Amino acid sequence: MNPTSKLFTLLFATLFTVSCAGTKSTTETDSSSEKETDTEMVSEAEAEEIKATETWHLTPSDATPYYGTGVERAYADFLSGKSAKQKVIVAIIDSGTDIDHEDLKENVWVNEDEIPGNNTDDDGNGYVDDIYGWNFIGGPDSSHIDKDTYEVTRLYAKLSEKYEGLSVDSVAAENQNDFEYYKEIKAAFERRKEQNDRELTQVGQSRQAIMFAKQALGVTNIDSLSMKDLQVESNDSQQVQQAKQIMNYLKSNGATESDIQDLEDYYEHVQGLANYGLNPDFNPRDIVGDDYDDLSNRFYGNNDVTGPSSEHGTHVAGIVGAIRDNNLGAMGIADIELMILRTVPDGDERDKDVANAIRYAAENGADVINMSFGKGYSPQKFYVDDAIQFADSMGVLMVSGSGNGSDNVDSTDSYPTRFYENGGFAKNYLSVGASSWESDSTLVASFSNYGKETVDLFAPGVDVYSTYPDDEYKMESGTSMASPVVAGVAALIMSYYPELSTTEVKEIMLKTVTKVDQVVYKPGTDKPIHFSELSATGGIINAYDALKMAEERVNP
Repeated sequence: MNPTSKLFTLLFATLFTVSCAGTKSTTETDSSSEKETDTEMVSEAEAEEIKATETWHLTPSDATPYYGTGVERAYADFLSGKSAKQKVIVAIIDSGTDIDHEDLKENVWVNEDEIPGNNTDDDGNGYVDDIYGWNFIGGPDSSHIDKDTYEVTRLYAKLSEKYEGLSVDSVAAENQNDFEYYKEIKAAFERRKEQNDRELTQVGQSRQAIMFAKQALGVTNIDSLSMKDLQVESNDSQQVQQAKQIMNYLKSNGATESDIQDLEDYYEHVQGLANYGLNPDFNPRDIVGDDYDDLSNRFYGNNDVTGPSSEHGTHVAGIVGAIRDNNLGAMGIADIELMILRTVPDGDERDKDVANAIRYAAENGADVINMSFGKGYSPQKFYVDDAIQFADSMGVLMVSGSGNGSDNVDSTDSYPTRFYENGGFAKNYLSVGASSWESDSTLVASFSNYGKETVDLFAPGVDVYSTYPDDEYKMESGTSMASPVVAGVAALIMSYYPELSTTEVKEIMLKTVTKVDQVVYKPGTDKPIHFSELSATGGIINAYDALKMAEERVNP
């Protein structure tokens, strides 16, 4: 999870206020608050000039005001009067998807060779009653893995069993490399755990301060408070004065009740990491019931593709294929079929499950595979490589988000990847960075990974509006959102131009990106860098121009 800068401003403003409470005079606090409020009002007014709309990612790509994808222009101008020639299947390897969502259910893939509910593998593919896809992190009794550990935690737990407490002199010569790797993993795990512990303390303190202030002022929603309500009165108790000071700082930093909820959600996230993701003693794999180390066993799990936490996968699926002509909430990019493969828990996905999901998709007719997930370690990468190589040989286009660590992935490990462990790479593979609806120096999402050699192109990935479980809709941000934008454009081209090979479709998308000739902030920093240095193409996906080139290729 990558909290927004506003959330961190909220966090540190709260901590600062709490630490300073009682040390400033009431006059100083009132004066400071008024000045900050005036400044914030100006900056908010400026920010409101351009906002992200629900369809900004589908708008034209000319930066007026957005660098969109040109999807709506393509439908209105170029595809008008044309009909799709084939139904493309896009596999969504993710956390699960709400297949009953009002804006998705008509576009969910159905395995016509399987008879629902007869507890028989009718099509002989090894998966019983796989009507809409498969759940690789489910148990035979219809249970589910919801939480899981990070990969670094699993590696630390496994290697600690062998090396914890040993000195280098006590390790056999043939195990020295493995021991060095253990020390590297231990250091990485401890750094990550220390970071999470700090954040848990900081967020916990802010959370307590806000709860105190709400209780002291008798409110449940800070949006109900005006700056007049927060003026200190002579008869206010010390507690009320402190509560007003806290709320003054929050509202002066533009905080709303929605931001308070974001802080609460982030607290639950870091608390969950302490309990599950970064807990070496936690291992839910018994739920699945497989021998995880037996890679020859591909046939495990169950057929419930929704699972207990389908928010992420539902949002991703909607970006690609929410129904376009039903006058409901979201607009998908292409009219396609969504094959749902539940593989990603709240924690890091496991290599075995990823590989088997890729194989399932390729064997059961997927044309495109979207992979909006990633991690920094891949201990069974050879197995994932085999699956990617297989899908590549079948002409399946694989699309993945570049990751949300603000890292240069040319020099930082990030998985999955097109590059094979033993050399070579998948030709039908795209890595996607995230761009924003702001067309100035903040065009590149601050969280997005980048890489001149490793990341192919960028696509809208900030405040993208899409489907959410239980017939809801929401804006979300991440390279997880940028990846399905590209997967959707690929599927759109394939739908209208099946004559093109997968490799040609990929080539067309890369050749027709919107080139961005401007300096932006390098992700995660305030350092300037030219946009062209952040990816191989130096551009943003352009559906309109890609479709035009596809037409020229097919009908010269």
